[in-house]
Amino acid sequence: TITFNAAISACEKAGAWEKARQHFSVLNQKGVEPNIVTFNAATSACGKGGEWEGALYVLSSVTASNVEHDAISLNAAISGCEKGSNWDLGLQLFTIMPR
Repeated sequence: TITFNAAISACEKAGAWEKARQHFSVLNQKGVEPNIVTFNAATSACGKGGEWEGALYVLSSVTASNVEHDAISLNAAISGCEKGSNWDLGLQLFTIMPR
C-alpha cells in the first residue's frame, strides 16, 4: 500500500490524474488493500485535474470499502466538481461533509 500511495501522490503532484487512476486500478486488481491515504491521493489527483467523474469514482470506492471518507476526500471531490463546472454536484457533496 505504501508504494502505491507514494506513486499516486507523485502523480497527483505532477498533475497526472490519468496515471494516478491507472495506479489505483492496478492496486485493486492486485488485491492490495487501500487506505484513506490511497483514496485521498487518488481523489485529489482527479480533482486537481478537473476530472470530477474520476474523483467521484474513487470517492464511491471509499464508501464501498471498510475505510471511512474524511473531509480531505470530500474536499478533493468537491474541488474536482468545481474545476469540471459541476458545481451543483459539489454542493451536494458539501452536505455530507463530516462536521
